[in-house]
Amino acid sequence: MKQVLALRNYIGGEWVESKGESVDVVNPATCKVIAKVPMSTRDEVDAAVKAAQEAFPDWRRTPPLARVRCLFRLKELMEERFEELSRIQTMEHGKTIDESRGETRRGIENVEVATGIPSLMMGYNLEDIAAGIDEYLIRQPLGVFGIIGPFNFPFMVPLWFAPYAVATGNTIVVKPSSEDPISQVKIAEMVEEAGFPPGVWNIVHGGRTVVSEMLDHPDIKGICFVGSTPVGKNVVYKKCGETGKRVIAQCGAKNYLLVMPDADLEKTIAASLTSFFGNAGQRCLSGANLVVVGEGLGEREHDDLHRKVSDALVNAASKVRVGYGLDKSVQMGPLRDQGKKERVTGFIDIGVTEGAKLRLDGRDVHLVGDWPHTCFLNPTVFEEVTPDMTIAREEIFGPVACIMKARSFDEAVDMIHGSPYGNAASIFTRSGKLAREFQYRVQCGNIGINIGIVAPMAFFPFSGMKNSFFGDLHGQGQEAIRFFTESKVVIQRWF
Repeated sequence: MKQVLALRNYIGGEWVESKGESVDVVNPATCKVIAKVPMSTRDEVDAAVKAAQEAFPDWRRTPPLARVRCLFRLKELMEERFEELSRIQTMEHGKTIDESRGETRRGIENVEVATGIPSLMMGYNLEDIAAGIDEYLIRQPLGVFGIIGPFNFPFMVPLWFAPYAVATGNTIVVKPSSEDPISQVKIAEMVEEAGFPPGVWNIVHGGRTVVSEMLDHPDIKGICFVGSTPVGKNVVYKKCGETGKRVIAQCGAKNYLLVMPDADLEKTIAASLTSFFGNAGQRCLSGANLVVVGEGLGEREHDDLHRKVSDALVNAASKVRVGYGLDKSVQMGPLRDQGKKERVTGFIDIGVTEGAKLRLDGRDVHLVGDWPHTCFLNPTVFEEVTPDMTIAREEIFGPVACIMKARSFDEAVDMIHGSPYGNAASIFTRSGKLAREFQYRVQCGNIGINIGIVAPMAFFPFSGMKNSFFGDLHGQGQEAIRFFTESKVVIQRWF
């Protein structure tokens, strides 16, 4: 970006200056200001909701085929600007350009799936439920929905919800993360160009004030939130219950990866590397605890396997190229900001204090290129981690791998179930029996069999259990369509 962008709200089809104070959006790799984002007021949220509410009746009456033509055009524009959108994500968030391209593709895929709404939104019927009486189920939109985006996937995550909401005939107010809001501004520009009527898709920037107003607003029918468990559980989910709103709150994680004795070590380490250190560990599907399982092994054999796995992971992690993500040779970018880096280093300090063995210290920063170290860490690997340690229990949200041992498969599963989270878990094995037992027993929403990052495609729900999810239906796919519609039953008889 050649100049600092002054971001505005998008309300009722107009780009509107906010009366709130502006804060800096900083490129975490260069530490340079790339945009100014306003902290919008409650009145500005109310204006966006009113615009969405006024647009709803006509948009709801717009035939689904006509609605999805706007989505087809939006997808086309996203494809045309694919590289620009990806570079923006790298500059505002810090992830590598390949990771940004992956995020852009996953976001577009959600738009693509939502274009199938004329079929996906269909209800069902049965004639002659009794003599001369027929029964139908019709799916109808509800009105205005709020979408609260996280910082770690600024482009993709709001698209887990927004395309399905508008395709089903609802209108939306999106609050991007104030840390990296540029991606959502670019989407709104394309929404406008794609021909969406004014008020159908609105953007309001800001922080807690905006979130609070969205949660309190009587005309918002539901909220979609992705973020931390404390906020999701104690603020969003609780408030939506009090105000009678529908809610999807997809929250934190502490994901386990089990390595069985029969695992393909080379492929397991490659998958684990991406899992632990991709996106600098800032994703709810990141690996946290790697458990080397000694099922069927003697103690010495188990120790040998543990040493082999640990050495391989440390060796691979030590070679990860860290730097500015626009450099195509870089494999890991910075943390989103200095505060997040300091939080991660605090966990590293705790791990050392609690007695874990620090095999690779990411606080010793080595970069590709001459960049400020302000937000950067290199990969960290701990050994001899036990389930009771803080680094094994709490979400670190950074590039830290904890290696643990379990004597048996059952012990490893108990470790997973000892966590309050239930977002994802993976097993690396050649045994179909163990793989099936794992997917059958493990209480997590997203299960990987020889997969490091268990990221559901757009036509499947992004699941989650326990303290990783609050609500009934998840984002993406058919579950999103059910979330954004009400089922109306019609029983009909003619005399």
